[in-house]
Amino acid sequence: MSKSGSLFPTDDNYTTFLRSLKERIRQAQIKAALAVNQELLLLYWQIGQDILERQQEEGWGAKVIDRLAKDLKWEFPEMKGFSRSNLKYMRAFAEAYPPGEIGQQLAVQIPWFHNCMILEKVKDPQKRVWYIQKTIANGWSRNVLVMQIESGLHERQGGAVTNFERTLPPSQSDLAHQLIKDPYALDFLTLGEEAQERDLERGLVEHIRDFLMELGTGFAFVGSQHPLEVSGKEYRIDLLFYHIPLHRYVVIDLKMGEFEPQHSGQMSFYVAAVDNLLGTDRDDPTIGIILCKSKDRTIVEYALQGSHLPIGVSSYQLQSKLPPALESSLPSAEQLEIVLNTAAASIEATLDETSQSESPDEALPS
Repeated sequence: MSKSGSLFPTDDNYTTFLRSLKERIRQAQIKAALAVNQELLLLYWQIGQDILERQQEEGWGAKVIDRLAKDLKWEFPEMKGFSRSNLKYMRAFAEAYPPGEIGQQLAVQIPWFHNCMILEKVKDPQKRVWYIQKTIANGWSRNVLVMQIESGLHERQGGAVTNFERTLPPSQSDLAHQLIKDPYALDFLTLGEEAQERDLERGLVEHIRDFLMELGTGFAFVGSQHPLEVSGKEYRIDLLFYHIPLHRYVVIDLKMGEFEPQHSGQMSFYVAAVDNLLGTDRDDPTIGIILCKSKDRTIVEYALQGSHLPIGVSSYQLQSKLPPALESSLPSAEQLEIVLNTAAASIEATLDETSQSESPDEALPS
């Protein structure tokens, strides 16, 4: 008979116990990191607030920041957060979020350099709070945050033309509307003017990670050219996704040209087929997104009035074009060809003259 305490737990019991310990340790690490980050940002905010108050009440000039940077660096040589530029960010941080405002409470929940990017690139206070909230909700890295700001996500979010208010319950309509952007930024694709819808679809599948990032959090890719059999005939959906938080399928139909009224009828068929053939009692109604190169808002609104199924229409943008002023100042392809041909002829003539004037011995290095 074994003595008390000499037994070793079974593999299953030990694995479960170890897994729970690991999870608790990770959660504690995350909480500790968040606590350190919040304390650091509150310190930065207070420093910025103190600088603002001294400048406003005692008339200190901008050069005080240079002096502070030197003195703090001398006193705390191991800390790298007191550079001149960082102190300026601290002042801007305090100026952007007055004491007690929701913006200040949210800002301390994201890393410092995320805040710096938001302060630098977003000037509207409400937009700043919006990007902070999105960063917290989606766990954006700094690079992803910058990309979302520079692509104008705030302006594009919820910009599509939809019939969701009429076809979905109020509790689902707003969430579904915010799901769709307009336009979608597909800068990661390179397609020529002669490209077809199949080329667009292939490009999105090949760059599915980029496309999922552009779609937003919660999308899971089901497949391309997904088959649906209705009355013995096979139909294929360009792109099929499932939105996990909203518990619904999302059908995307790609159009290389402008939106046409008949596109909504085709999408209504796809949405109804997915609801009946793929959907379960646990799934909410399928949403259809028609993604086209351009659209007329009035035509879209008229076309969607006749559908009782939730459909949205958005446009997309491929690689960004140069500003018209810059584009007009650049040489055309024909002009470049003339310049290159002239330069080549000049170089060839120079080489001929050189070879004729030099003797074979002079042409060799000594």
